[in-house]
Parts: sequence; structure tokens; C-alpha cells
Amino acid sequence: MSIFSDSELSRDAFLGGRVSLFQPRRGYRAGIDPVLLAAAVPARAGQAVLELGCGAGAAILALAARVPELALTGVEVQPEYADLARRNARDNARELEVVCADLSDLPAGLRQRQFDHVIANPPYFRSGAHTAAGDAGRATALGGATPLEAWLAAAARRLAPRGALHVIQRSDRLPELLAGCAGRLGSVEVLPLAARAGRAPDLVILRARKGGRAAFRLHAPLILHEGTRHLCDGESYRAEVAQVLRGGAALPWPE
Repeated sequence: MSIFSDSELSRDAFLGGRVSLFQPRRGYRAGIDPVLLAAAVPARAGQAVLELGCGAGAAILALAARVPELALTGVEVQPEYADLARRNARDNARELEVVCADLSDLPAGLRQRQFDHVIANPPYFRSGAHTAAGDAGRATALGGATPLEAWLAAAARRLAPRGALHVIQRSDRLPELLAGCAGRLGSVEVLPLAARAGRAPDLVILRARKGGRAAFRLHAPLILHEGTRHLCDGESYRAEVAQVLRGGAALPWPE
């Protein structure tokens, strides 16, 4: 197993310094997407959370920083990233079990467990449908070979009754997400994420429940930035979004 050396890593602050992550300088690096995903999860202390494809741990550790006393488990197929997630959990004083496995072939012990929440930030592109990345870890993160339906099937199997799934994904793959939920998960809600007012959403966060029966809901987009275009250097996040990204607040999910 190849493990990152310290010289290959940077240490980056998230949530205004509440979380610090070692990340590969030349591999897959987390941005705001896993933070937004974590902020959407209405977890409560004492609940169990599983992240499929946890990478270096950005999403699940951001969730842990907001909600205390969660039982945290991550699954990661790349051994070097699984090791990095364990290191980041220790560095942030969090208890995180990391299982190095393919989500379509989970170990027996994990297949016998159920979780209150499952979260996932699957690769945004179908394998081969994006510009090739020079780093193997980044290539896997951007365009994994596992279809989205397999991610949703694995999540549904691991959810406890009434448990909730949250997935962040490109908006053009929403039809695949909805098809993957059919017959497995209900009470589906979709929150589009648009960079600015008047722009089409690039991303969506999907929420669904095991055994849910409520009608499908497509919410108005959450606008991330002030103004209709970028006018100057520096951040331009809207106040409620900045509070999520820098203050560690929950994402304002529509009622």
C-alpha cells in the first residue's frame, strides 16, 4: 500500500479552522462540495453515520464538527486515502472507523449494520467522460467506474428504516440519481445549487428516506454568491452560505 509522505501533503483549514485536513498536493483535494453536503444532514447526537467514498474525510469530519457524539464510519476504496482519513480523524480528535473496500463488495461485518444517515459525494463524471487526470487518486475521485445506481443501492441497503440519504452530484446526472432511488428510497427532495442568481444550477443535493412515502419535491435553487457576476478578487458568498462554509452552520434546507 502506497501511503502519502508528509512532503506530498498540505494541511488545509475548513469551517473557519474548526477542521484541518491533510490532503495530497497533487491528488484529489476537497473543496466546498463536501462541506455543503455535510451541512445538509440533519443528524442528531447519538446517531450513526456512514459515508460512502469518504476520501480524506472532509465531509464526515465536517459533520462531526457540527454535531457531537456521532458514531462515524467511512468507506474508501483507495488505501492511501483511507489511511489519510484515519490520520485526519486522529488529528481532529474524532473517532472514525474507516473501512478500505469497494462499496459494491463491503465486508460482512459492515453489511450486517444499519445507519441513521448515509452520505456520499460520488465521482461527478462517468468513467472516461472527463479530461484525464494525471494523478490516479484524482482520476478515481473524478470518474469512478462504479455507476451511480450502485452507490444508491449500497446506501439503501445500509440505511435503517426511516434513515436518510444525502448525495451531492452534478445537476446533469439528476436523472440517474432519481432512477437509482426508484424502488429503494422515497420522500425524495432535491435542492439545486446555483453559483449566482440567473444561472443554471451546476450541482444538486438529493435527500431521500428509506421507507419514505412523501411526494417528490424540487426546491428553488440555493444561490451561493452575491451578485450576477464576479466583480473583484476575494470571496462573494451570500451571508447564509458563508455561515455554513466558515461558521460551521447547518445548511438552510427549505421547509
